[in-house]
Amino acid sequence: MGRCEGGAAGQPSEQELSITMFSRRSDWELQPNPLSQALAARREAGLPVLDLTLSNPTRAGLQYPPQLQAILAGADASIYAPEPLGLFSARQAVAGYYAERGQLVDAEDLILTCSTSEAYALLFKLLADPGDQVLVPQPSYPLFEFLASLENVETRSYPLRYQEGWEIDLDRLAAALTPRTRAIVLVHPNNPTGSLIKAGERVLLEELALERDLALIIDEVFGDYLWEEAPQVPSFAGPARPLTFVLSGLSKVLGLPQLKLGWMAVQGAGVAEARARLEVIADTYLSVGTPVQQALPQLLELRAVIQEKIGQRVTANRRWLQQRLAQFPHARLLRGQGGWYAVLETNRQDEEVLALALLRHSGVFLHPGYFFDFPVEGMLVLSLLTPPQVLQEGVELLLQKLA
Repeated sequence: MGRCEGGAAGQPSEQELSITMFSRRSDWELQPNPLSQALAARREAGLPVLDLTLSNPTRAGLQYPPQLQAILAGADASIYAPEPLGLFSARQAVAGYYAERGQLVDAEDLILTCSTSEAYALLFKLLADPGDQVLVPQPSYPLFEFLASLENVETRSYPLRYQEGWEIDLDRLAAALTPRTRAIVLVHPNNPTGSLIKAGERVLLEELALERDLALIIDEVFGDYLWEEAPQVPSFAGPARPLTFVLSGLSKVLGLPQLKLGWMAVQGAGVAEARARLEVIADTYLSVGTPVQQALPQLLELRAVIQEKIGQRVTANRRWLQQRLAQFPHARLLRGQGGWYAVLETNRQDEEVLALALLRHSGVFLHPGYFFDFPVEGMLVLSLLTPPQVLQEGVELLLQKLA
């Protein structure tokens, strides 16, 4: 008996199985990119790495309050309280967090999730049918396309442009709208540019949302990390006119991504209907753990101490970068207003080649701008959470390469 190209006669080949067994939603390029391959090879060889991409605050050498463990140990893990919107005591604690920041948010209008990513998934389910669209910023965190595609939703980008500071290109945002657009995603401050939505931009976006019957989704996970010179642009949390969802969570607010607790504030036109539908969606999953909800009121009491540590690290690293690059002709630090990333514009037009060479020859690992969909070459992204000695050593090696 003969053999088929893919195996025994009558048996589908591995390639055929990969086409027929899996959905188009998961049809991604699964091969690691060259930078990831180079990083894995260097670590497997036991060679040192100066990681300038460190975004996990629990790995950044920061000292967390000693009472953190006692708070978590005090939560009763034997209790399961399946509340679709989240325990009311936990939602009251989040409302108190906003009150401390000067925003009026009712606990009834808060929905707990296990992460901001899950909040996006719930909102895409709520707002969009398959084939509908959401607008997302470019550059920004490269997660939206994955989250949307998993819900059979399309993303269309609108550009942020840099003119001695970042701003939304509102004309191109409006031009990106189609009859199938259901929501506009705003990141405030944006990751990685650190840019804030300006007051005038906010007014125009809200008018556009009302006119076109769109929802606004505002990601404010970095909202507690505004830089000293940043204008105090208020949070979107609070009274709103268009249907608005404001997202945040413990991953950034407390620098504790492992606790898996986020939230969204639901406000504006249609809030009652949106909340009722979201309750059904959330009840289908019941993903938020009860112990972390029980501990949330006490956890949020640690906010000032934890954020001070993170803020000190970010501020010190940013000041050193500003001073070091002030007289350096081959790179500049682009202006931002918050978050914990820095964007460098360099004189190179081959950012991936540069990043690969730095990693292979000097052990310096950083992100080329195309990871974040920067529309031009020569952009590099660094984490300001990086321990100062590592950051300074890595940047000096980078500058040597650029020079």
